[in-house]
Amino acid sequence: MADTVLYEVSDGLATITLNRPEAMNAMNIATKVAFRDAAVTAAADEAVRAILLTAAGDRAFCVGQDLKEHIGLLASDKQSGSGQTMSTVREHYNPIVRALTGAAKPVVAAVNGVAAGAGFGFALAADYRIVADTAAFNTSFAGVALTADSGISWTLPRVIGPGRAADLLLFPRSITAQEAYEWGIANRVVPAAELRAEAQKVARSLAEGPTVAYAALKESLAYGLSHTLDETLEKEDELQSRAGVSEDHSIAVQAFVNKEKPKYLGR
Repeated sequence: MADTVLYEVSDGLATITLNRPEAMNAMNIATKVAFRDAAVTAAADEAVRAILLTAAGDRAFCVGQDLKEHIGLLASDKQSGSGQTMSTVREHYNPIVRALTGAAKPVVAAVNGVAAGAGFGFALAADYRIVADTAAFNTSFAGVALTADSGISWTLPRVIGPGRAADLLLFPRSITAQEAYEWGIANRVVPAAELRAEAQKVARSLAEGPTVAYAALKESLAYGLSHTLDETLEKEDELQSRAGVSEDHSIAVQAFVNKEKPKYLGR
């Protein structure tokens, strides 16, 4: 994987770090490929029980597409007539979002600065967002005459409602960390100096938790958003049966009876 994205696994926690701070962690081709590969690898690795998505530097989490590279690619497209530039949504962004949202394990995003365009979308693809008090969010797409990608047309209205989502997409503006918290985009806002330690603490606790149950909770929440109550009740029955036969459930029950803290195995 390219050094524009760093990947590390330690004690069940996979940390994916966007590593182009000099470019505000913008997505050039090398970064998109490395990020996609890291996300897919972490999602598929059974030894990984939680994923932490973070970024280098203190200015930006990710500002989306690298527009300097994008300009050159558009010019090449015009000359060749290939139209390859916009295939990045299909080839890179979609697999990243699918990997993060579909991972059978919790995903935590530590948003250290500006999250714009696809960067906003990647943050929303996480299950839990810890945000620095200096961070900001912006959809950005309409500002460069583009439509939504990186799953944001699906995730954003589910988090803040369709009306607010339409407002932010049609009239892009930066919203503060406090606004993000009030609207449900941020699950937790912390002082910028404490972000990395707090994100590590939360992600580590999830990596040590009941992984089967967490996976079922993710699946249940996603399912319930697009199905009827009766269908969701059936899904809950199915998922609870799966969680109920896990080793972690037996461990949890025994620990409760013994008044001990459970030590989960993730299976």
